Amino acid sequence: MEIILYSAALLLGFVLLVKGADYFVEGAASVAAKLGIPEIVIGLTIVAMGTSSPEMAVSITAALTGSADITIGNVVGSNILNILLILGITAVITAVSISQSTIRYEIPFMIGCSVLILLQGLDQTIDFKDGIVLWLFFGMYLTYLFVSTKAAEQEPGKPSVTKGWIQVLYVIGGLSAIVLGSKSSVYGATRLAQMCGISERLIGLTIVAFGTSLPELFTSVTAAKKGNADIAIGNIVGSNIFNILFIIGTTACIKPVTFDAGFHVDSYIMIAAGIMLLLCSVRKKKLTRLGGIIMLLSYSGYFGYLCYMD
Repeated sequence: MEIILYSAALLLGFVLLVKGADYFVEGAASVAAKLGIPEIVIGLTIVAMGTSSPEMAVSITAALTGSADITIGNVVGSNILNILLILGITAVITAVSISQSTIRYEIPFMIGCSVLILLQGLDQTIDFKDGIVLWLFFGMYLTYLFVSTKAAEQEPGKPSVTKGWIQVLYVIGGLSAIVLGSKSSVYGATRLAQMCGISERLIGLTIVAFGTSLPELFTSVTAAKKGNADIAIGNIVGSNIFNILFIIGTTACIKPVTFDAGFHVDSYIMIAAGIMLLLCSVRKKKLTRLGGIIMLLSYSGYFGYLCYMD
């Protein structure tokens, strides 16, 4: 009976995520066009932070309840999964164009954030001081985005015929469905995994990471298919930056987070995934199907390593 209940929660989560992502991307793109805000900025901020809200809720709750392995595993696992699996799937479905500014600034900054969290975790604890440092970098990132918004000019597009308040409802309603769908999926998947005797570290790096990254998956794929490539790539890069600087930073300011030595290898993989994204996109200014296949194969190898080490 419990298996049926948890499977139903997993299925309901998928349905909410699919529909929520569709409305959320449509609403966010419409709001960006109406306000004259570049799509990449919307992707790096509103969409990225919105789709990262499940990671935030899960990580902070896990830290406060003493499940530090799920806190770090969720963020590190989500960041690896966001690049290798989600962008990999998106690129296989449709090539994702990447702007010059994203290749030159945002992706290197994301890689730098990954290196920073690894260095902070070498003493196996991310404490209050580390949290403040992460928050300072987050403030710098927000300042950079604000300056970029002022300097950028929105390319002319098709005027939106949808009323402004309906667009806002799409964003709020879509995001709400995404968050609820993620929680339902995580609940069902985690309970099923626990019934099978899977370790907390593996649950954090895979099942919980995948569940909380489902918003990014459906949002990025939907955005790319709708022709909003900047939202697709901005969503992933922005989410990864937000996951490290804001989520771990906030969690560490509330309560020191144990960074187990076992996560060092995963952190190296997270850094390597960012470098792979940069290398796959720097020449053609887009992530092609070949690049997506390479990323999916890389994630398959990483997943096999996790299962072997568990």
